[in-house]
Amino acid sequence: MEEIFATIKNSSLLIFEVLKNSMGEYTQNTNKTGDLQLQADILADKIIQDSFRELKIIQQICSEEQESAIKLHNEGIYSIAYDPLDGSSLMGANLSVGSIFGIYQGDFLPQNLIAAAYVVYGMVIGIGFASNLKEGVDYFVFDGREFRFQKTLMLKEKGKLNSPGGTQQYWSKEHREKIESLFAKGYRLRYSGGMVPDLHHILVKGGGLFSYPSTQDAPKGKLRMLFEVFPFAFVFERAGGEAIDSKKRLLELAPSHLHDTTPCFFGSKEEIEFVRSH
Repeated sequence: MEEIFATIKNSSLLIFEVLKNSMGEYTQNTNKTGDLQLQADILADKIIQDSFRELKIIQQICSEEQESAIKLHNEGIYSIAYDPLDGSSLMGANLSVGSIFGIYQGDFLPQNLIAAAYVVYGMVIGIGFASNLKEGVDYFVFDGREFRFQKTLMLKEKGKLNSPGGTQQYWSKEHREKIESLFAKGYRLRYSGGMVPDLHHILVKGGGLFSYPSTQDAPKGKLRMLFEVFPFAFVFERAGGEAIDSKKRLLELAPSHLHDTTPCFFGSKEEIEFVRSH
């Protein structure tokens, strides 16, 4: 596991160099789910691919930017699913973006997740790492020479932040009332347009709710199970929170395809119970 985490750290430094020299230029290519790719998406994906190819313990990798899994080493025991650059469309506005990694022992099934990591590219490079060996999410920050441990992130029973996303025009009446009732209770809006910085914000502040519901235009949600949803569900559970699709635990879902999506809610226990019971 140390080898994998070291590879994630080294990859993040290389990706950050790409971001510093990028203006958010789009290519004419689209990924598997139809998103127009930025040049930085393609470069970040290549950096991570090339880095994991060096590890004999990795059996296969799968990227949000690729249609299918890539076999690496037959003797490997781990599978890595990753989103190389989440929120890349925010780069032109100089907002934070991120990378997400799910580390599976065996095939790409949620019950096989043994660790997850996310990288925030902001004023500094920050990495959150969670494993099934301990509670909490260990957060590291690059100080210019090395990644230094900063603190272990844990969620309180109840938070103060509400990150509802930007799909309001397609919400159901029930979901709209649910979100508005949280604001009426004094919850504070937090929404950057990026999954990684918004979820990291909730973790750092100790609680709240991030929601991406079923909508009229996307009944099955838009966030991808393997690359985005399962890793952060693992992270939030290790931090003492919960993650559901509105009723069911996210890590109990059964994807039938590498790029399957789902509605998702991440948060402190009290916020998730509120979602589940309304």
